[in-house]
This record gives sequence, structure tokens and C-alpha cells, in this order.
Amino acid sequence: MARSKSRASSEVNAGSMADIAFLLLIFFLVTTTIASDKGLTITLPPKPDDAEEIDLIIKERNLFKVSINSADALLVEGERMDDYTEIKDMLIEHILNPTNDPELSESPDKAIVSYKTDRGTSYEIYINVLDQLQGAYYQIYGERVGLTAEEFRTLDLSNPKDQALYDEGREGIPMAISIAEPTNIGG
Repeated sequence: MARSKSRASSEVNAGSMADIAFLLLIFFLVTTTIASDKGLTITLPPKPDDAEEIDLIIKERNLFKVSINSADALLVEGERMDDYTEIKDMLIEHILNPTNDPELSESPDKAIVSYKTDRGTSYEIYINVLDQLQGAYYQIYGERVGLTAEEFRTLDLSNPKDQALYDEGREGIPMAISIAEPTNIGG
């Protein structure tokens, strides 16, 4: 028996389906935005090869040492500390040295914070302590121009008036936080 020509074909022509699927895939790849993590906004020093060699002698009194071990135990200026929120006030006193204490920094522009951790240090304590260290500087900067630390942090640097406040607050007091390479202990 021969097939009759009046009967419609039962197959669906799928030849162009692959082309349409490919075009849709390209469309979604091009139009989709992928969220990217910002991470920490920290300016890193130049690589040793590219850096100019500078003889820098740091006096012990200008150095404010903070270290955290793999068990998240905090050591500040050689003494164990249980509450990391106390670091901010200690650092402000160290930087400004209002009583001319010979144990604290000579001047605000010479104060340096040394921050060292182990690889096993938890991310939470690392960020909290770093926030306290930076917060001390922002509090100093803000107070110099009559703002709170939070107001100083949110200055719009595209606005000339805010840029002037920002520059005035930071003048003569660099945010000198040295973050050392973590040790392999605990990691």
C-alpha cells in the first residue's frame, strides 16, 4: 500500500530549534549581569621588585602591635585582650599621645600599626579588629573637622566642599596600618 499524499507528515521540523536555542542562550549570556564580590578595599604596597628601596628605621615607641593567633586570641602591645572593641581607644591615645607619654608615638605622622594574624584566624575576628583599627583613624579625622567617624566615612569626595573636609581631616596623619603576611600556624 502506498501512502496517500493527502495525509500530513507526522514529524515536526526541528532543524531551526537548535538555532533558536543557541540565540536565546547568547541573548541571556550577554544581558545577564553577574554580581561580583568587592572584598576589602585596602591599598597594598608595591611589589618588592618595583618598590624603591628606602632605609626606614621605625622606633619601637611609634609601633602599635596587634596580633591574633589561630585560636582567635588577641594580643595588643604584648598583652592579651578579651574585648577587641577596646583597641580603638588605645590606638587613638597611641597616635595622638596627648600626655607626651614616652611609651606612645612621638607624633601622629610617625605612628604605625602592625597587624599580624595566623592563617587559622577566623574571618570574623580579622575583620572586626581591622574595622577597629581603621575606625580609630576615622574618629581622629572626623573630630579634626567637627564630624563623627561615620559622617567622615560617608563624605562625598566628588563634592569640593566634602573633599576639602576630607583633606583637612587627614592632613598630617596618614592611615599607617601594616598588615603582615599571615603565618602558617593553625592553617
